[in-house]
Formats: sequence, structure tokens, C-alpha cells
Amino acid sequence: MTPPRPGLAREFFGRVGDTDVHRYTLARPGGLTVRVLDYGGVIQSLEAPDRDGRPDNVVLGFPGLDGYVANNRPGAARVFLGAAIGRFANRIAGGTFTLDGVVHRVPANNGKNSLHGGPAGFDTRVWSAAEVQDADGAGLRLTLVSPDGDQGYPGRLTTEVTYHLDTRDRLSITYRATTDAPTVVNLTNHTYWNLAGEGSGDVHEQWLAINASHYCPTDENLIPAGDPVRVEGTPFDFRRPARIGARIDAADPQLSIGHGYDHNWVLDPDAAFAARAWDPASGRLLTMWTTEPGLQFYSGNFLTADLTGPSGRPYHRGAGFALEAQHFPDSPNRPDFPSTVLRPGEVYHQETVFELATADRPPAGSPT
Repeated sequence: MTPPRPGLAREFFGRVGDTDVHRYTLARPGGLTVRVLDYGGVIQSLEAPDRDGRPDNVVLGFPGLDGYVANNRPGAARVFLGAAIGRFANRIAGGTFTLDGVVHRVPANNGKNSLHGGPAGFDTRVWSAAEVQDADGAGLRLTLVSPDGDQGYPGRLTTEVTYHLDTRDRLSITYRATTDAPTVVNLTNHTYWNLAGEGSGDVHEQWLAINASHYCPTDENLIPAGDPVRVEGTPFDFRRPARIGARIDAADPQLSIGHGYDHNWVLDPDAAFAARAWDPASGRLLTMWTTEPGLQFYSGNFLTADLTGPSGRPYHRGAGFALEAQHFPDSPNRPDFPSTVLRPGEVYHQETVFELATADRPPAGSPT
């Protein structure tokens, strides 16, 4: 029997200044229910059934719009729950880079670095929204025009992010961007996952596999230092599934810098498969594919108890983990890394796919 096709609904969610914000629900009967805001392109919730068919929200978020707006105010310890990130995901060292011989300065909002597009990145904007329907599912296309000089970045950048849910319970996020002048672009999504359920505690007993033989060690400011190194023999080896918390407090200088994992893995180029995560309590299995060369795995090290989700329970350290498909951190200052330069006439394109299923044990090997 053909699985039922997902549908799409819209509701008013609040207001930022004089601008209305809406929440869009992508839902497949008996399968996933995904709620996305046109504020920040945020995935606010994602309900997935466990091994017994009981649904639960498996991503971190705020219950109302006020939580997102407050978290984006100057001086807030921003955590980017579920947000679309741009213009440049991750860190740019010293808030500066040179493109075609011209030095560009972007705002520092992470010590001396610029992080996730600066203090007024794409996660703080209200995007234009359009519904997408096709034979395999339903989707939401968000569009944002970032003017020349926005947060210090050159060029007028037009960005589209499309969230699409299909009949196989796969959520795809497709990114497209064009510019009228040379610029740098690195887009991602910053959803925090907890496959046992939002607010259920830390994720340290959940299992993770990453399809990567190398990762990027960092300096004390979490900027890549030197060349990528092999994961073999280190706590960064997730080529075979391992518990997230098994080595997170090991006596390793790299783990001490970030108080856990907050590093870029260099994905092996043999397949689009990027990562898998599994929760033994619920049986939920998350599989991720991407067209990107890197994966930033962040183990939620700086989440704090003053952050409270829809469950009403606080988010302590490790309450969720992020799998951010992207180019490498500080790429504009590293000509040896894959380029993030976008020029007029070119199209930035990225696709990342998440599939939710269930399993009785952490599966080994790459999925087809």
C-alpha cells in the first residue's frame, strides 16, 4: 500500500516588530510531523515515533516566538536552536577575511571571531515563505535577500532554503544562493537532536557514527589549526558507532578546549552518507546524507539550565547534539580548504537529508 502523502498547514505564531511570523507544519499520518518557522528558518519541533509507534518531539526548541527573539538579542548567549545559519556558518577567525585582494571585516560575536553570520545573521530574520507540493510530499520554500554589506559581507545575496518531507519520512533541506558580486557563503541548519525526546536529559548514552577518517583540530578559539588529522586512535573516531559520552571527558586537549565535541569532521568522499545516531531507549535511528564536505558535530557543551523547551524542562549540558553539514570553519582564510567563494553567474547548492526510523541496535556500515 502506498504511504500517505505529507500535508502542509500554516498558523500565526507571533510578531516581530510589525512583521507577522508563521509556523508551518509538515506532517505525514503515522510518520513525522515537522514544524518550521519563517522566523530564522527554525525547525521548532520534529515529532517521530519510537519503536512502539509512540511519537515524541526529538529536537530542542523554544515554546514560543519570544524565546527565539530573546536568545537573539545583543548580549545573549545564543544557541541557534533549529535555525537556518548564514551568511557564513561556523567561525571566521578575527572577524576578517580577504577576497580578491580586498579585506572584509565582519562583526565579532564569539570572542574575536565571527560566528554563524554575526550578531544579526540569517537566524534573526523573517523569511518570505511559499508552499511546495509535489507527488512525493510537501515542502516549504523560504527566501531571504541579504543586501550588499549586510554584516560586512560583500554582494547582494539571494538565498532559498526548502524544507521537504516525503512519504519515506525523509526531511530534506535544500539550499540555493546567488550573488551580484564576489562573496563567501556557507549555509547550514543548527537543529539540536535528542532522539530520546526533547527535555529527556543528556544525549551521552545515544550512539553516533560519522563517515569521516579525518577531523580538524582547533586552537583555543575553536579555529582550525594546521591540517586535518586522522581520527584513528583518538576520541574523535566515530567510524564505528560509539556512545556520544563514552570519551567526551577523556584527557584530550581538543576536548578540553570545547568542553566536549565542537569540531569539523572531513567527510569521506566515497558516499553522500554523513552520519547515523541511535537511541537505545526509544529505538529511534537518525540517518543523515549531505552534499557538503564537512560535518560539525557539536555535543551541546554550552547549553545551560536557563534555557527551557516546550516540555518545561531545562536544557543542561548535552541536552542535544547538532550535526551541521557545511564547508570547513574559517575557509575564507584557508586556501587549502574547499572554497566557499561564490561569484556572479554561479549558484550555491547544497542538499542535506535526514531520515527517521527505528532499530534494535546501532547499525554498522553505510546505508544505501
